[in-house]
Amino acid sequence: MTSHQLSSGDLTADRRAHYAHLYAEADDLGAAVDLQVQALELAPNWAAGWHGLGGYREKAGDLAGAAVAWRKVLTLAPVDIFGAGLKLSLTGQAAAPSIPPAEYVEALFDGYSDRFDTALLEDLGYCVPERLTMLLGDVAGAETQFAKVIDLGCGTGLFGERIRSRTSWLEGYDLSQGMLSKAFDKGVYDRLGQADILHGIAAARLKNAKPADLVAAADVFAYFGDLDGVLGIASGLTTPGGLMAFSCEAGVDGVDWLLQSSLRYCHSESYLRLLAERHGLSIERLDREAIRRDGANVITGLLVIARKQSDAGLRSVVPPALAKTSTAGAEKH
Repeated sequence: MTSHQLSSGDLTADRRAHYAHLYAEADDLGAAVDLQVQALELAPNWAAGWHGLGGYREKAGDLAGAAVAWRKVLTLAPVDIFGAGLKLSLTGQAAAPSIPPAEYVEALFDGYSDRFDTALLEDLGYCVPERLTMLLGDVAGAETQFAKVIDLGCGTGLFGERIRSRTSWLEGYDLSQGMLSKAFDKGVYDRLGQADILHGIAAARLKNAKPADLVAAADVFAYFGDLDGVLGIASGLTTPGGLMAFSCEAGVDGVDWLLQSSLRYCHSESYLRLLAERHGLSIERLDREAIRRDGANVITGLLVIARKQSDAGLRSVVPPALAKTSTAGAEKH
């Protein structure tokens, strides 16, 4: 979702904002700012319009003006679906939050769901699901079958598609209903649920979810700064002796986590090792490699396979009682 896609309710204001967007795409940021200001004079309480103005001013190098616009967004829309608070922190106007607003993440991926697979696989060369699957084969054995897999932040099901043949039961959870709808259409999950990992997943686990042989979080932790809570939940969902597979964007050692200009977080290897030990996880494989492109840049990631510490080994045989069934649709938690 972008601000130019949300109507102000005033046709003239919307038209001027549309022209502003076109000028911005053509790198005429001065004209874009001028037209967006004109639009806001007609619709001064338009939060999405102020967010757009902040973006144009930021690209033009006017960080002070951008900060004024983003503060206006937060005044008009305190439930920060635009990530204005994140933008303020990047300009030094506020402290970086340890996690972004859940409403921002949900809106971001709801708006992205229709083009998610094409954008990541074809445009950005995204390879985390394939690489995690290959690393799992190296650690657990290519023929190992998992009795149950939980896919945290499953998105449209890119990891689920690759692990389906190796499990009898596959559950997926995501904050975005748009993403879950795409995952459901692929027909690879036995159960799907809408949940905030830090809240809904924990509740679902206590009510009816049994621990899993494998818990995966492919490209999920980039939307969390402080990973202590979410890694603790993921570890709690992992059966003793079972595996966790996850990825992060690679940061600099000595800095636990950092909010980047992409509004995604990066993490250091030393931080991941510290948290893994804290939550009873033994890292069996940690690879640093390219995971996707971002324009002309290559994003380096940390791909991790960790085992929940226990005397019990990984279950390699699927119990007959866990024969595959299917649910009628995505369940909300």
